[in-house]
Amino acid sequence: MDTKVITIEALDGAFSPREEQALQSAGAVLRQGGLVAFPTETVYGLGGDALNPASSRKIYAAKGRPSDNPLIVHIARMEDLSPIVKEVTAEARQIAEAFWPGPLTMILPKADKVPYETTGGLETVAVRMPSHPVAQKLILYGGGYVAAPSANLSGRPSPTTAKYVIEDMDGRIDMILDGGEGDIGLESTIADLTVSPPQILRPGYITQDMLTQVLGQVSVDRTILEADSGQAPRAPGMKYRHYAPQGELTIISGPGEQVTAYINTRAAEDRAAGHRVGVIGTDEALAQYRADIVRSLGSRQDEDSIARHLYSILREFDDEKVTRIYSECFEATGLGQAIMNRLLKAAGHKLIVLDGNRKP
Repeated sequence: MDTKVITIEALDGAFSPREEQALQSAGAVLRQGGLVAFPTETVYGLGGDALNPASSRKIYAAKGRPSDNPLIVHIARMEDLSPIVKEVTAEARQIAEAFWPGPLTMILPKADKVPYETTGGLETVAVRMPSHPVAQKLILYGGGYVAAPSANLSGRPSPTTAKYVIEDMDGRIDMILDGGEGDIGLESTIADLTVSPPQILRPGYITQDMLTQVLGQVSVDRTILEADSGQAPRAPGMKYRHYAPQGELTIISGPGEQVTAYINTRAAEDRAAGHRVGVIGTDEALAQYRADIVRSLGSRQDEDSIARHLYSILREFDDEKVTRIYSECFEATGLGQAIMNRLLKAAGHKLIVLDGNRKP
């Protein structure tokens, strides 16, 4: 399959005639059962017609994704929610008003028109309304309902630029819309509204505190920062190893100086054994690390920067053939909870906690 790549430069939504025509063509691909990768404010999505079972099967095949891992249905208008769910609850309206369009996915009981191929066999459907102008226009041209997981091979870090979509999906899908780099860099928050109180199944930019201010009590699934259970996933990213680089990633937690010393010791040992070593650090400690490649996610005072750069750095380590990676740990509150969720998934929950009273 020849994959067509089209650059969209007018990211404010003021599309040129050429770009408008390209988006119309991409929408036609979706309506005809094809697949189109496109930018959102979070990461790039791999889109297909959410109401076409064959399209959802194509998405699973292109990604190499287990078919029991639900897809998220993307819409561009609030009035398009009610046809695909059994009921638009008061809670759903509250959080839609507060956070849509934006990086929030809600789970509701599905209507009959949503095929099980899209929901991973579940009676619920995950829905979100992205804010990115390219995504919004594509959804409308594509028929209003676009199923879209992240546009990467299953298990790899989600792409925040078209470069990595091309790397994973060239020859597997019909079209890629290149809309530059994503603003947030982590996938949307997923909130399950079928339980009481509502429960966060995947943390993201919309935090527990933000949801609590709108809905009152909101719980968090205990597996977010724990190893996966053997149960079928209720939402994308819950069961399987995700976001993983090719190299072995280990997260180190503890007092700052001990973390630096421990990572440098392990890096020296690994390099002596022939490994190419990468370190994921922050601005505050970056100069202290000794490895083949050292990358900063940004300052610890700027969680937005840390979230935005995480996947791109993991991908850069793949480009540089890094075989061992060590990362600093982050506070598991607010946006930090989402950052740690993705890091732990990428590391297969390989976390080393140093004792602050002892040398490493």
